[in-house]
Amino acid sequence: MAVTHTIYNSYKNDLQKGTIDVTSDTLKVALVTSSYTFSSSHDFFNDITNEITGTGYTAGGATISNPTVSSGTFDADDTSWTNATFTARGAVLYKDTGTASTSPLISFIDFGADNSPSAQTFTITWNASGITTITA
Repeated sequence: MAVTHTIYNSYKNDLQKGTIDVTSDTLKVALVTSSYTFSSSHDFFNDITNEITGTGYTAGGATISNPTVSSGTFDADDTSWTNATFTARGAVLYKDTGTASTSPLISFIDFGADNSPSAQTFTITWNASGITTITA
């Protein structure tokens, strides 16, 4: 299964403007079905379609825990949903402002295949090299 991780164009601008601070803002990861079509031009959470529903999942996703930045690399604890019964194809990382139309997007992770836990813990294990890295 090939996992791809793509940054939304708006995130690059938001970093330059200081609109997103990954260490102090409330960041969330929402799960989507295979019907979601990524577009680099999506900029706010209200652009996200086909969010999953199911047991163990709350609309809007889960909050990212213990975010850090070191040498240009953003990382955080792995994210889990317990007693999960749903089908997810990807994940959308975003800054939660409490309003979908003002909650800026960060990145999209395509799992490469549907994941369908049944009454078990579903975990996104972030890359050991970090969630995103800014390089020169």
